[in-house]
Amino acid sequence: MTDWTSGYVADIGYTYGYYAELNPLRVKLAFLHNGLVCPEVGNACELGFGQGVSANLHAAASLTQWHGTDFNPSQAGFAQELATVSGSGAKLYDEAFADFASRSDLPEFDYIGLHGIWSWISDENRAVIVDFIRRKLKVGGVLYISYNTLPGWAAFAPMRHLMTEHAEIIGAEGHGILSRIDGALDFAEKLIATHPTYSRANPQIAERVKKIKGQNRHYLAHEYFNRDWHPMHFSTMAGWLESAKVQFACSAHTLDHIEAVNLTVEQQAFLKEIPDSMFRESVRDFIVNQQFRRDYWIKGARRLSALEQAEALRAHKVMLTTHRADVTLSVTGALGDATLNEAVYKPILDLLADHKPKTLGHIEQAVKAQGIVFTQVVQSAMVLSGIGHLAAVQDEAVTAKAKKHTDRLNAHLLGKARSSNDVNYLASPVTGGGVSVGRFQQLFLLALSQGKKQPSEWAQAVWQILEAQGQKLIKEGKAIDKVEENLIELTAQAQIFAEKQLPVLKALQIA
Repeated sequence: MTDWTSGYVADIGYTYGYYAELNPLRVKLAFLHNGLVCPEVGNACELGFGQGVSANLHAAASLTQWHGTDFNPSQAGFAQELATVSGSGAKLYDEAFADFASRSDLPEFDYIGLHGIWSWISDENRAVIVDFIRRKLKVGGVLYISYNTLPGWAAFAPMRHLMTEHAEIIGAEGHGILSRIDGALDFAEKLIATHPTYSRANPQIAERVKKIKGQNRHYLAHEYFNRDWHPMHFSTMAGWLESAKVQFACSAHTLDHIEAVNLTVEQQAFLKEIPDSMFRESVRDFIVNQQFRRDYWIKGARRLSALEQAEALRAHKVMLTTHRADVTLSVTGALGDATLNEAVYKPILDLLADHKPKTLGHIEQAVKAQGIVFTQVVQSAMVLSGIGHLAAVQDEAVTAKAKKHTDRLNAHLLGKARSSNDVNYLASPVTGGGVSVGRFQQLFLLALSQGKKQPSEWAQAVWQILEAQGQKLIKEGKAIDKVEENLIELTAQAQIFAEKQLPVLKALQIA
């Protein structure tokens, strides 16, 4: 019998995560910062879309025509359900990469994205993907690919191998992958307790295992317990992609572009002495002990002149997607925590606090009197985007057309939130992507859509949903037993939601 899973965990579904880096709209700021021409994205593709949350939010929230595949039929079924509800026209299949790549009805793509899947598949499937990129990515098109990276995984790789061996050999048959994962983690802790030379040589391993034990088991099954698990060096990835005729453009994680939070002055000087840009990238991974790369590659890079770059950056439109009071002036890079310059960031954040879209050129003019120059405006946009507080904004005409699809999708997800906290994201036609909105916040929105106007009314409506299912709130690790106390807590959360999240969600045209 053919093993349709190819060694990939298939007996439990992947988590319902959303990955903002897959949003093609995010490409522009990173490309402009590096002086690169960014393509307009009409057709896009996601390979290995999991539950399809990212693909569907991006399809509903933009005018881009999305295609994609995930070999797991239950995951593809959920993804297709969301596509049908939104009416986005996303074409999402449950085919293996080889079958999908051989379809005759696929267009050429301006954008192809893979999040994480590259690290968990066989060399045979990697070859299929590379050939697909070679044939189907347009000239000027962008490839987004993220993957587990060496040297960051080098120390833990032996422990991961041992845990997988335990799950396969010692784990009891018929007990399922989740039980075998728990057994493997318990075994790893017992092994470390004997103080083996391996853990003494790698003291971070014990803390890593402890951290893993607290993570979602469905995530762990797909992250650590597939048959194929191949972190690789950047240069190895470059070798794989060479035949696809793409070249490295830049990191998709905009914080990686800010050297001051990732590299010491000495390290920056050392890297500048390396003439080869690709080798420099490999050396940088050693300096920061890179564990996970999120990269853009391009088929045929074209550079902007200094004038074109400056004009395009000034025209780039952004908005603040976090309540101003919740934005702290701190950032975490490879060097650890750093404090942002208040004299630069405070005026910019105060200007953006109304959550109205503004171009970088408008911001430049508005803060010029405080002595802030354009390079500082651009860097602040890169940092705030990397932290997750700032997002690129679509044209108003695109937003207006996408809104009918996001309204349908969001209404469907709000309905699902009544009985599940699986999908903690909603679609914004303003940013062309997903926004984090927790279950209770979604239920408050549901109550609001049903005509309930006051936080106390939202709390009462949510409590009725929870009580009917025998559910209670958890506070400080303990269930709240009394009805009155549940209502008090829900009302407090609803009030915070009304004051902070709701104005932002209205600006994002979600509420």
